[in-house]
Amino acid sequence: MTTVAFLGLGAIGRPMASRVAAAGFELTVWNRTPGRAREFAAQAGARAADTPAAAVRGADVVITCLSTSHNVAALLDGPDGILAGLRRGALFVDCTSGDPSTSARIAERLAEFGVAFIDAPVSGGTSGAEKGILTVMVGGEAAALERARPVLESFGRKIVHCGAVGAGDAVKAMNNAMLAIHVWSTGECLAALSRAGVDPKVALDVINASSGRSNTSENLFPERVLSRRFPRTFRLALLDKDIGIAAQVAREQKIASPVLQLTAELFRMAHAELGEDADHVEAVRVIERLGDTEIK
Repeated sequence: MTTVAFLGLGAIGRPMASRVAAAGFELTVWNRTPGRAREFAAQAGARAADTPAAAVRGADVVITCLSTSHNVAALLDGPDGILAGLRRGALFVDCTSGDPSTSARIAERLAEFGVAFIDAPVSGGTSGAEKGILTVMVGGEAAALERARPVLESFGRKIVHCGAVGAGDAVKAMNNAMLAIHVWSTGECLAALSRAGVDPKVALDVINASSGRSNTSENLFPERVLSRRFPRTFRLALLDKDIGIAAQVAREQKIASPVLQLTAELFRMAHAELGEDADHVEAVRVIERLGDTEIK
């Protein structure tokens, strides 16, 4: 039986780990908040570990799902760190929405210990994780992906090899940058239409039958903005981080990217104004404030 260590039981990590446990893998979990790990272990029939080293000791596959690549790197060293417990020949799968350069450095360090690494960020949100239908974007060696595939299939429906280490992170960042662009541009357009006397619901009805439609206009705005519910499913702080990574990738590749760079600045502003707990769609509140209007 493949033994799996899962580190990071946040909003999306927890349902992902649940799918791993439900698939029959022998699972050990760790979380910065020990109580959350113990509660999960009791419910899922898994084992809770007190330290990253204890969590990964003896594991065939180690999965991390944290906020940033730097959070992952910070867990590697020290007497309780991942490297203290990791066995040679294990496979390290980082499902963090990370940055390519840090993932490359982590991969180099792990290689010194005989451990293969793939970056495997996911898309599909908490509902996709709960249903086991996430999209998984993988960077790394194809052979490492095939070793990881049985575990990835427990929570992912579409698993795509994007290229070398860091490619999965880059694709995920660009995907989320496009989400950010859609949220902001849809907000600006609907704010202008509202001020012009057009009912936003009518405007969306037209847009969603026309060339301007997107998942943002078809689902996020009707369900969250027009209703004024703004459920907390994906933090604005994390989208700010992701589009910052996308903007950095574009700069490193010397690609002219004025829309990416501007949107990164706008979401940094929204993050600073709305705080750490705001949902990503709540960036629209900043557009409404600037335009002295409300989209409802």
